Amino acid sequence: MSHQTVPSRSSADGRPPATLLVDGTWRSADTCFDVVDPATLEVIGRAADAAPPDAREALDAASAAFPGWRSVPAEERAAHLRIAAGEIRNRADHLADLLTRENGKPLAEARGEVLASARMLDWSAEEGRRTYGRVTPPAANGPGLVLKAPVGPTLAITPWNFPASMLARKLGLALAAGAPIIAKPAEQTPLIAAALVHILQETGLPTGVLQLLTTSRPAEVVGALLEDRRLRKLSFTGSTEVGLGLVRGTGGWLRRISLEMGGHSPAIVCADADLAAAAAGVAAAKFTNAGQSCTAINRLYVHREVHDEFLSLLLDKVAALKLGHGAAPGTTTGPLIDQYGLAKVERHVRDAVAHGARAQTGGRQWIPDRAELKGAFYEPTILTGVDDTMQICREETFGPVLPVHVVDDDQEAVDRANDTDYGLAAYAFATDFRRIWKIVDGLNFGIIGINEPAPVRPELPFGGMKNSGQEREGGSEGIEAYLETKSVAFKL
Repeated sequence: MSHQTVPSRSSADGRPPATLLVDGTWRSADTCFDVVDPATLEVIGRAADAAPPDAREALDAASAAFPGWRSVPAEERAAHLRIAAGEIRNRADHLADLLTRENGKPLAEARGEVLASARMLDWSAEEGRRTYGRVTPPAANGPGLVLKAPVGPTLAITPWNFPASMLARKLGLALAAGAPIIAKPAEQTPLIAAALVHILQETGLPTGVLQLLTTSRPAEVVGALLEDRRLRKLSFTGSTEVGLGLVRGTGGWLRRISLEMGGHSPAIVCADADLAAAAAGVAAAKFTNAGQSCTAINRLYVHREVHDEFLSLLLDKVAALKLGHGAAPGTTTGPLIDQYGLAKVERHVRDAVAHGARAQTGGRQWIPDRAELKGAFYEPTILTGVDDTMQICREETFGPVLPVHVVDDDQEAVDRANDTDYGLAAYAFATDFRRIWKIVDGLNFGIIGINEPAPVRPELPFGGMKNSGQEREGGSEGIEAYLETKSVAFKL
């Protein structure tokens, strides 16, 4: 059985779930859909199933709210975000438990993501006060001004793998910039989205400024919004296939589009690396969230001189991982989100082994000894003897499998790391600064971690190159994605 949404008429207690926020009112829909725990496949809640009319009504409300919200002082907009950030911290334990049961990740990871969401709102609040323009040097006819203005009604589409932090990043930046926003979370994880939107709405946001559409039919709902030219901005995080489809389906006119799509992240372990620290870093950057991250390491290039020693250390780290329900004490690795994710992982491993790769550990589905654990678990896996022609070396796996390549020098590692259509994240482990700088300069990726397995921070811009996306979120660059630029020339 796959993890999926199942249409239903009402919530578990017989009342229709009110997970749609449209025009300032929480409401349900004609139908709802089940949300399941990916570890046990039990229904943990239901969400209202929005339809195209709900989407059009939400856009009506966002368009009506735009003139007022853009005129609200930046400090007042920021105050809403700071209050919400504080309340997220106050409710962190509850939110983390909800996130674990909806997404499957271990409780410690879920709590970290919830707290990261609060930090992102705080960062956005500060950036909203710094949307500066500038005065240009005097010209023959007079001065010039460069002004910044909010982009307008925005649609935010967020993924299931980091459903709290990705949502908070988009909501915070849009609201800080003065742009009303309609959030459409992944159908697998609508409940954490509803909880976060509730917190933001409780700060007293004006009607129509923030809206939420939970739905099991995203193509219909998103399509209805893309058909309307009043939607001025689309911010999407998800697969490259879906993201490119959204670009093609713009309705025949241009709008601002931010895309954070797939990755195929390489990591390089150099001959001078601190091998123990590198093994710990690689394990963290690969197996967090069971490898279901667009920044997870997908290809590992290890210098031949240290390969054997490093591999032994890495295998020790993997052996210490504990599979289970994310809420169970000691669990480090939860399930894959559904059977579709499991099938892709199994396909990649089968192909690699058939072409000569060897599973040094793992390499198969994990069958729990607890009957209630019915989800799609896969053993953390290390593959050696891989080559660049294998599927796992050409496609993003999105699971707990790591192919290890041997390289003879840094340039070979950089060249092979860059040999991909993606350019989101990359990692390198080394100690010599000159070597590090040369690697950083050579890697064609938007995010680079140097001896750092978690290079995503609110103060750093997040985004990729090539088919991994365009524009950035976070850092001082993030808010620019929600602003338009006006040039004003004066003749005096």
